Amino acid sequence: LTPNMKGFEGALAAGADEIVIFGAASEAFSQKNINCSIAESIARFEPVVQAAREAGIRVRGSISCALGCPYQGEVPVEAVVDVAQRYLAMQVDEIDVADTIGVGTPKRVREVMAAVTRVVDPARISGHFHDTYGQALANILAALETGISIFHTSVAGLGGCPYAKGATGNVATEDVLYMLRGLDIDTGVDFDAVVDIGQWMSAHLNRKGSSRAGNAIAAKRAA
Repeated sequence: LTPNMKGFEGALAAGADEIVIFGAASEAFSQKNINCSIAESIARFEPVVQAAREAGIRVRGSISCALGCPYQGEVPVEAVVDVAQRYLAMQVDEIDVADTIGVGTPKRVREVMAAVTRVVDPARISGHFHDTYGQALANILAALETGISIFHTSVAGLGGCPYAKGATGNVATEDVLYMLRGLDIDTGVDFDAVVDIGQWMSAHLNRKGSSRAGNAIAAKRAA
């Protein structure tokens, strides 16, 4: 995440081959968190994107609160599309549609993704779903049906969200891999190795992972 040129310079020094800029689809979220409008927040990223392009670094533009906001509640589909179009004008490589607080449901995901794919090539869109209300897998399936094929996940489901009390991390990588395997979708990812990593990380952090598939496989192995 590169909020400004200082952040970009740090990413460049670290050898990053991709950076992420982030703007919200909610005016309330933007005003409360960074004290400016959506348009102003995205305009601030223009020099970052330009510098990244000159350095040959890939840029992702993330749309926070695309499916709901902790301050204003429902977010209009048109607001999500507007941010996507602003990112397109800046020539970002990929656009993340993010359910930052995990309130999205499949019906809403279909509506939002269908609208965004009318202005952006689905191959350049990714889904970012937190699993706060247990809807993330269903939301990924809904997004798949609209042509989206890139999704963000978290090994063992570790993580959270500072903007919503009780919010969980991104959907567990193990659970997504298990579902995709059941759909005969070859991801090229070693499922068993990810389960191993998730269990190791959870033990190392002294925190039980939230992956149902990962925990079930681990329990089966231990039986």
